[in-house]
Amino acid sequence: MSTAATSRRPAPSEPVLPLSRRSRQAVRVTHIVAAGSWIGVDVVVAVLVLTGWSSPDAGLRGLAYRALANFIVAPMLVSAAVCLLTGLMLGLGTKWGLVRYWWVLVKLVLNTALCIAIVFVLAPGMPEIDRYGATGGAAGSARTETLFFPPAVSLTALTFAVVLASAKPWGPIRRKASA
Repeated sequence: MSTAATSRRPAPSEPVLPLSRRSRQAVRVTHIVAAGSWIGVDVVVAVLVLTGWSSPDAGLRGLAYRALANFIVAPMLVSAAVCLLTGLMLGLGTKWGLVRYWWVLVKLVLNTALCIAIVFVLAPGMPEIDRYGATGGAAGSARTETLFFPPAVSLTALTFAVVLASAKPWGPIRRKASA
């Protein structure tokens, strides 16, 4: 037999790990800055990809691809991870929860999927892009056409996440009543 104090579950609108007002503000600001940084890194990726594709100068093409390969994954992953961590903290520490509202759940799924894509899709291809850039894009057969997708997909998903955070659509997730 358990007591009410040990078995008490938070009410649907109560946070699991309540944050103080000051902590909540700091985490929210960190979350917004991380998301903004992530968007900024994606814009840099888009600029480097477009430069690599369109420059008639082999040296500039090579520089763009080498910069992409050597300087993008780490800042993107750090921004994404901080965004995910602070999002989890906000979900657990505020009334919004992690799985109480559809918009929060969708943001969590998007962030998690993008983090996984950075680690398992984007990062493994960077050595090939670096080698391709070292030749100025003249030798080898790097699949540079696929580089369009990371910034396009990520920028679209991150913009959608910003819209979700601003509009907070769809309302709460309905749960079946338990007996």
